[in-house]
Amino acid sequence: MIKFWNKRVKEGILTENEQLDAELKEIRKEIKEAVKKKFAGSLAIRMVDSGSCNACEAECNALANPYYDLERLGIYFVASPRHADVLLLSGIMTFNMTPHVKEAYAQIPAPKWVISMGDCPVMQAPFEKTYAINAPAKNHLPITHHIAGCPPSPLEIMEGLLEFLKKIDL
Repeated sequence: MIKFWNKRVKEGILTENEQLDAELKEIRKEIKEAVKKKFAGSLAIRMVDSGSCNACEAECNALANPYYDLERLGIYFVASPRHADVLLLSGIMTFNMTPHVKEAYAQIPAPKWVISMGDCPVMQAPFEKTYAINAPAKNHLPITHHIAGCPPSPLEIMEGLLEFLKKIDL
């Protein structure tokens, strides 16, 4: 056992990625400053799944872990669209979810922004030609920003949120 621990001490932690950590640190700083400047330190996001495979949702859940920790930056996921500043839309727009997505959008107080996430909302999903699909999300809602990827990684989501924050004017 002592040989094992001595080896671990000499090698260090092999899973750390210093380049990623430096990039993440810079993105965190920029997001925190942008949220503080444009949203008085608190950006509330209502995420709606309009018919996805849940991969994007899993990546968003990772944003709450201690490594990414979006809440420390002032970004919160809320349960009610009435408390949201932004609607985050994932998944391909299905007929059954379209009225619910539109209702959630209607309940968001003005000014309203919609961020689509993943390849599904822009009709690049492998199951886009099924009977249940109700056209791209942009046909139903005014999309302010899109975060590409299938699914986008937590870092790509953070980069997309930063791009959104830089894009909007308040």
